[in-house]
Amino acid sequence: MPNRPLGVTILAALASVALILSIVHFLQALGIIPYFIGQISIRDFNLWYVLLWGLMIWVWLWVVRALLVMDPSAWLFVLIVSGFNLIFDFFTLISTPTTVTDLSVSFVLNLIIFGYAILPTTKASFGIE
Repeated sequence: MPNRPLGVTILAALASVALILSIVHFLQALGIIPYFIGQISIRDFNLWYVLLWGLMIWVWLWVVRALLVMDPSAWLFVLIVSGFNLIFDFFTLISTPTTVTDLSVSFVLNLIIFGYAILPTTKASFGIE
């Protein structure tokens, strides 16, 4: 395993935070924990959100593992996953009546991950020209 640069370690840490947020959103979709910001509903079960957030937990677990072992495909996968999360969070945010929700934190975090991953130094860490 090659030495992991600091930039990749930071990216893995940010992906770990996104994993934790996905777990929180999954539990919110199950109705186990309430929403903290915006809509306050104790029992708001939504099967579609449960399936999507469960998939996101699995995806972010794979991303964190791939980043820690310096898998060259992890860089592109981080861009794709954070980009799709940005799009979906954005459309969810503009469709809600309140301006600030729990997804605002996820949106900002995915924006930071996408921006950091697209930096030339982070790209070069994976040996991509």
